[in-house]
Amino acid sequence: MRGNLAFCVKWIWVGLLFVAVEHGWAQVLVPASPPVGAFDGDRFLNIHEDWTTPALKKGDLQPAPALVSIFEENAEHVVQLIRVQWRAGDPIDLYVIRPKGVAKPPVIVWLYGFPAETDLFKDETFHKLVTKGGFAAVGFMTALTGHRFHDRPMSSWFVSELQEALSTSAHDVQMVLDYLAARDDFDLSRVGLFGQGSGGSIGILAAAVDPRIKVLDTLDPWGDWPDWLAKTSLIEEGERGSYTTPEFLQKVAPLDPVIWLPRVQSRKFRLQDAVFNRVTPGVCKEKLKSVIPRGGATVRYETASELQGVADGSILDWIKRELNNVSAVE
Repeated sequence: MRGNLAFCVKWIWVGLLFVAVEHGWAQVLVPASPPVGAFDGDRFLNIHEDWTTPALKKGDLQPAPALVSIFEENAEHVVQLIRVQWRAGDPIDLYVIRPKGVAKPPVIVWLYGFPAETDLFKDETFHKLVTKGGFAAVGFMTALTGHRFHDRPMSSWFVSELQEALSTSAHDVQMVLDYLAARDDFDLSRVGLFGQGSGGSIGILAAAVDPRIKVLDTLDPWGDWPDWLAKTSLIEEGERGSYTTPEFLQKVAPLDPVIWLPRVQSRKFRLQDAVFNRVTPGVCKEKLKSVIPRGGATVRYETASELQGVADGSILDWIKRELNNVSAVE
């Protein structure tokens, strides 16, 4: 791996979860060339994807047929592992976790931040907690994260390709919701999204342009790019100068969660702040808090033990309760 990439913070959350790391690893406005080893033929040659906006126009990305398999099944729930794809060289492992005995459950999309792995979606304790109360869960890795980082030089990583990673991942959320709608076995009037770290940033971008996301819950989202890139502990000091140039900042400016958070269309929004986590500097957290939509909620965890204290799954109560309230008022 790269140099001294060893700064790692472990979060114990909902019985399993999770590893959020303070560490590290975009360029032009046009889509990247298909990576070496992409055996997609010409299927995705005519895609039109705008990296300057989280909004995805209808028809910009055309999905290939999904490949569905059963990852796990028991008396309480079934877990499907689904291969979806709408870009050259970028197949996505999508985990769909459904409770049994519920015809069309509400669904929560889970986005863990860089550098998470899909192991988070394979744990049976997680399956039990997220499906408790008749909810479904859908999880996948965001761009340039986990199995989606390949066929690139090691100097290329989530932050160096921040424009691409943010925009394409926000587009992915919308494509996943399209896929779920086509299946017609979920209640798409009750969609929630939980995002951690960079996943929280992507959740904000997606919820600002897709009204299907009715409830948005975030934990330490990244944002306020000029300050974040200048001060985050995720970037090694020897590399920081590459990410604070006017050119780099200009590319990511249209994708700043500080701009998009006031536009979030979700009925309910919550920002959870793990104060002890230094990946997102304090000045950035305050900037995000200053633009929270009217009626938004905030929660602070002063120490790691406070966050660990919700390992019984109670941290899920808020998003589930708010999704149930959506059905009561609509």
